[in-house]
Amino acid sequence: MEISLIRHGRSQLNENDKVICSEFKKWVEKYDSNGVFKELTYPLETREKVENAKIVVTSNLERAVQSAKLLKPEVQTISDSLFREAELPIASIKYVKLRPSTWTFFLRLLWFCGYSNGCESLRDAKIRAVKASEQLIEYVEKYKSVVLVGHGFFNMLIAKELQKKRWEGKRKTGANIGIVQPIP
Repeated sequence: MEISLIRHGRSQLNENDKVICSEFKKWVEKYDSNGVFKELTYPLETREKVENAKIVVTSNLERAVQSAKLLKPEVQTISDSLFREAELPIASIKYVKLRPSTWTFFLRLLWFCGYSNGCESLRDAKIRAVKASEQLIEYVEKYKSVVLVGHGFFNMLIAKELQKKRWEGKRKTGANIGIVQPIP
């Protein structure tokens, strides 16, 4: 039995101008609704995992759904908001302009410190990761080989939950893939 966790491809959104935090919220909405670039090649191990999977699961965000289809065009996926990326809080900082990547880093840091400002908290994201890991285990018990095309941060939370459930994992950084298998 094997569960492979794959991060979505590179977003087509390439806006990188400095913005205030309220504008960053709009940038995140664009990022969530944009697709991904079609790459010339994909890592062999990633392609093999998707090709051999009996079931491919994605988050319901466009970049994850489209990434799965680029890896295997005829793939039938199960898309579920359970596997979406952990939200970022939006701070009420009015006059500071930063690049979106800087806002992402800063707001994720605040989020780790307990600031959620109306979005899903770290605690709630971890609870959702427990549910997501349980769902993946149900799929793998039925299908034996499952791929999740999701999001970097939330995939990490899922991997931690799977490890707590006695699944062992290895990370292939070049393929941006995490593979978890049950400990015998």
